Amino acid sequence: MDFYSFYSFAKIVHIISVISWMAALFYLPRLFVYHSENFNNKSYTDIVKIQERKLMRGIGYPAMIVSLVSGAMMLHFQPAIFHSGMWIHIKLLFVIFLLIFHFTCSYFLRIFASDRCPASGKFFRFFNEIPTLILIVIVVCVVVRF
Repeated sequence: MDFYSFYSFAKIVHIISVISWMAALFYLPRLFVYHSENFNNKSYTDIVKIQERKLMRGIGYPAMIVSLVSGAMMLHFQPAIFHSGMWIHIKLLFVIFLLIFHFTCSYFLRIFASDRCPASGKFFRFFNEIPTLILIVIVVCVVVRF
């Protein structure tokens, strides 16, 4: 496999894994909204806890890992990209913010799993918008490349 084919393959894997990761990060906080708003309904929260755990373990973490590995591979094979403008540096900064968001979701998941409610449904409705804002900045950076 030549360099271009390998790089294209890494890019395809990266795009697919980022889409999967973002799907998990969009849906998990929505589950937190339902969990917190129905916290006193044990039969409901037992089901939501299973959904939260399976979403994070089955999609969130694997997609995050594949996104990071495929992104690192692309950077490794195209190090000149660091000299192509500020866009890559801003993008990587917002990837760090996305990782912080991801691990914050893991923290809330553990609290909910221990039958405690960390915040209100209103808080999680706001929290749910954070990955969208991060995604917008990343996409603008990648497309505009300033």
